[in-house]
Formats: sequence, structure tokens, C-alpha cells
Amino acid sequence: MLQITTREIAEITGGTLVGGATGDEQVTGTARIDSREVTPGDLFAAFHGEHVDGHDYLEAARTAGASAALVTEDRGTPAVRVPDVLEALSTLARAQLERARVEHPELVVLAVTGSAGKTGTKDLLGTILSTAGETIAPAGTFNNELGLPLTVLRLTPETRFLVLEMGARGIGHIARLTTIARPDISVVLNVGSAHLGEFGSVEAIARAKGELVEALAPEGRAILNAEDRLVAAMAERSAAPVLTWGFHEGAVRGAELTLDDQARVAFDLVLPEGLVTLRGAAVTAGRFPVRPDLLGEHQAANVLAALTAALVAGVDSAAACAALEGATLASGHRMEVHRAAGALVINDAYNANPDSMKQALKTLAHLGRTHRTIAVLGEMLELGPDAVRLHDEIGRLAVRLNISQLYVVGDGAAPIHHGASLEGSFGGESEHVDTVDEALAVLERTVRPGDAVLLKSSRDAGLRWLAQPLVEHLDRRGASAGTDQTGDDA
Repeated sequence: MLQITTREIAEITGGTLVGGATGDEQVTGTARIDSREVTPGDLFAAFHGEHVDGHDYLEAARTAGASAALVTEDRGTPAVRVPDVLEALSTLARAQLERARVEHPELVVLAVTGSAGKTGTKDLLGTILSTAGETIAPAGTFNNELGLPLTVLRLTPETRFLVLEMGARGIGHIARLTTIARPDISVVLNVGSAHLGEFGSVEAIARAKGELVEALAPEGRAILNAEDRLVAAMAERSAAPVLTWGFHEGAVRGAELTLDDQARVAFDLVLPEGLVTLRGAAVTAGRFPVRPDLLGEHQAANVLAALTAALVAGVDSAAACAALEGATLASGHRMEVHRAAGALVINDAYNANPDSMKQALKTLAHLGRTHRTIAVLGEMLELGPDAVRLHDEIGRLAVRLNISQLYVVGDGAAPIHHGASLEGSFGGESEHVDTVDEALAVLERTVRPGDAVLLKSSRDAGLRWLAQPLVEHLDRRGASAGTDQTGDDA
């Protein structure tokens, strides 16, 4: 956070100094909502949560070094009392960003949205941009009305690039986020069926995602996927110049896309003459190798989008591609690869929708060239009345991709098993279990060296917690096998 006093915070938020606050307290850190994460100089935001009340941790935050707090009730700790802590955080974040833009005009704000790949693309942007200057692109998902202001409030005088992820669960959500942080560069990846139950139609999802483009000032830049018709059509909604990317269409191209025997993606970035950065400098044209350590063809699109945005932000072409050499994603549970006792365990169970589920299965199928493949699939949430059909389609796809073994976990995911069974190719290759614990027990019995195991579901389905105990079990079994040798040497 740019250094600020509690008096200034009160003026910006319309709050009142309470708990003995003098107004001279200096906040030099960032905003925190967890007292266990507070460091000296931070501002602690006390929320009334579903299970805990942040006001009960005000003293703990102060002991940890918090300079002040945002509160809705006076508990005797130096604080700024406001009617609504979330609204106050948003207002403060907006003011801090406006101030940063005045004091540090070189600052570039980039925002990413899409039905799939937002967090990974944000991570990749962070990797690239950090080679050119101080970058804020925190690991994890901070794409809502709370996460976004918390990200903005990480600003420091040294920040050159601020990378924001913007999600939506309805029309107007992204528009609201852009009033807090208007982007200089807006990246739209794709429009798919994520949260279809809440939006009602894919067209409504496109309207919501396009709000990120509408927020651009004329001097900004829209970075759009030329190969997604709903995204490409957003060009008409932009007051700013548009730059498109793709592997078959678009100004910025990916060429010679390949997957190796471990499904790691590689391609060449092809840049034409005439591209310019946000500040008007020429982008170096040419052909550049891109070799991240990422699994799946779908990751290539995220990489290409991140590269395009980074070039517009001012990163050198060759340096941007070099930054991705061997790169992985900073945020966990997203195609997170574990190797244990000769088996490959891919944990991609932080989030799921029909599009990302299909992409993950195709990646697993590619591994089938050299591995026995096991898909462990759980429920995809928020699909509304189409949920049964969309789950059924996933099961049928698993059969068509010739996945060796399918385990379906939980009642909500049961249509995956039904679809696989009805597709006609499966005998006993598809099995339904009720709980994550049952799935773990089955996997501990059946996974063997050489297998590739995919864990994929929405976060609340719980499959993401399978990876660690499964890997630990495989490691123990491998160690036991390695020591169970008496030897007959003379």
C-alpha cells in the first residue's frame, strides 16, 4: 500500500476514528483479513464472517504489528469505523490506484477474464512481467469484490505492473470491479459454460466478460482471442485499439504447436512487423521459441495470451519468451504435477467446468501413448438445469478418448459414470464411488508404476485433497518395495 495515515483513510472512506486512533497512525504495509498473516505496518480489515468475527481478532492483529484496522464497531483498538468494511476496502483501493497512477505514470494495470484459464494466465503474466519490473500478480484466485481490492492494496511505489484477475457470477460484476481498478490492458481468453446455471446462457456470459473491454479508455488496449467468436466480437465494444491472438487467426500467432510424450506444450511465437506497445514503442518482430513446463494443448492458448499482453505492456519479445522457459504456474491445484514411485499424479481439481474438463481429459489421453490413464472425476458445480447432460457428455468423451480407467466420485458426478457406461465401450472400466475417502482407498489399491492419474472437479467436490495422501502412499509403497530386497550376493 502507498503510505497513508488513518486520518486519510477516514477521509477517503467516510469513516470515523475510534479506539483511541489519533489519525497520525501510518499504514505502510498492505490490507489483511486474517490476523495470522498480519505484519508490521498493515491495515487489518475486520469482517463479520459466516463462522468468525474479525473484530474478535483486533488485539491479535495489533500485537502482530497492524498500524490500524477497518471496523464496523468500536472495540477499543485504534481503527477507522465504517458502515461497510468491504465497501471501504473497495473505495480505498480505488483511491490508492488513482494516486499511484498520478505519482507513478509508468504503472501498467492488466486485467484478465475468461471462462477458463484466468488464474493460470495471470500467473504466466506475473512470470513474464517480473523480468521487466516490480510486479504484483499474487498466487491464488483473487478475482471477486474482496480479492480484487486486496490485490490492488498491495501496491508500492516500486510497482510497475499490476495484474488483476476478474471473475463474474452475473451481469455487472466485472463492470463493478473495473470501477475499482480500470485496466490499461484487458485480456479476454474465452467464453464457455462455467457458471452457466447462474447466467442462463453462453451469450449472457459473453456480455459479462465483455464488460472488461468496455472499461478501457481510448488509450488502452484490448487483447482478444481471435479463435473464439464470442470473444472476437467484443472488438465492437472497445473504445481502445484491439490486438488479436491465435494459432490459426489473429495478429499475434502461435505456430508449430506440439506436445511431447509427457504432454508438455511447445510452440513458436510469430510476431509481424508494425505492432506497438501501450506507450507507442515498436514490438520486435520475428519468430521466438516458447517452451514452458505446462501440460496440455489448452495451456498454449493461455501462454499466447499472456505473451501478447506482456509485449503490449512493454516487455521485449525475446525476453518474454525466455522468461517462460520451463515455467510452471504459481497457483496450486491447476494441472499440478506430482511424480511418485513411477506414477504421474495430475491435480487439476481446484476448479472445473465442461470446457476445462474436456481439455484435461484430452491431455490425459495424450499421456495414454506412454501410460495407463486413470481419470478421477468429481462434480462440476453451478451448471443449472443442464448439469446432468453436461456431466453425461464428459463420461462419453472419456470413452471416446480411450481413457483406461474412470473413477467418478459423488452423487452429483454420477451422470459421468452413466454416460460412460451408455457409450458402450466400457465394461468395468468405469466405477462410481460415493466419497473422496472411498476414491482414495480404490486408488491406493490400483495405481501402479507407469500410470498417469488425473484428479479433476470443482473445488467444493473435494478431489483436490486426494493428491497429497495418494502421492504419500505411493512414495511409501515405492520405498518399501525398494528396501524389501534381502540379496543373495556371495
